[in-house]
Amino acid sequence: MASAVFLIVLALPLVSSQSYHWGACPDPKFLGTWYEIEKLPASFERGKCIEAKYAVRTDGTIQVLNSQFYFSYFTPYAPYWVVTTDYSTVAVVYSCTDILHVFHVDYAWILGRSRFIDPKTVQYAKQLLAGEGVDIYRMKATDQMGCMN
Repeated sequence: MASAVFLIVLALPLVSSQSYHWGACPDPKFLGTWYEIEKLPASFERGKCIEAKYAVRTDGTIQVLNSQFYFSYFTPYAPYWVVTTDYSTVAVVYSCTDILHVFHVDYAWILGRSRFIDPKTVQYAKQLLAGEGVDIYRMKATDQMGCMN
């Protein structure tokens, strides 16, 4: 018991300016399956029943396994930002690829925990993207009809 108190006292200067909490770190809530509701068109996504499964790898990084019917095997690497999420219903994701500092390509997705979400939620997600300067005019609904599960 004395050694535990001693370790806590030693650790206090390290966390004095941090936000700390008792107990272990929480599991990432974004993990699991997300279904693509709408997206900006992308050459590597032309299918239907598009979904992404997020999992933690053994090294602690996040693995993303995307699947769809009629899948293109060419998928470029790009940064991937979760703009907002409530973890249980909707997530808004954005990516941008810079082409020689001359122009860039925007990618944006609205994801849901189910294949179909409330149209008001989709409209709210689009407004968030538009507020960030993303041109939502070309957003296209993903066909989730007739999908398994």
